[in-house]
Amino acid sequence: MCPQDERFGDGKEIEVLYDGDCPLCDREVKMLRRMDRRQRIRFTNIAAAEFEAGEYGLTQDAVMAEIHARLPDGGWIRGVEVFRRIYSALGWGPVVGLTRLPVVSNLLDGAYRLFARNRLRMTGRCAADSAACQLER
Repeated sequence: MCPQDERFGDGKEIEVLYDGDCPLCDREVKMLRRMDRRQRIRFTNIAAAEFEAGEYGLTQDAVMAEIHARLPDGGWIRGVEVFRRIYSALGWGPVVGLTRLPVVSNLLDGAYRLFARNRLRMTGRCAADSAACQLER
């Protein structure tokens, strides 16, 4: 059972696992928290000392590789779909619908994959000899 797993009996629509050590990610989460006036989103920092990916049935490498979110039914989503669900929970459904158009969706998916693979390097969090931080195309 995941930590705080109450099948979202607290009214949350999504639990987002985010990297609080990523400056860009942290800024976005702070903005999203301000926008979440109805308290529909739970944010869990995967960089926190108490976070254990295994308690979620995931690995630390997996949650670092791309954004993950858990839904009230216990299912998982990843990548751009997480952002769609976040913004839907904030009431931006019509805008989210546009991101599902085939051309837009493909562009967003590609841009996110590029960012996810390179975010450590892009945010200055790489050791010079880290293979995980080599620029990928």
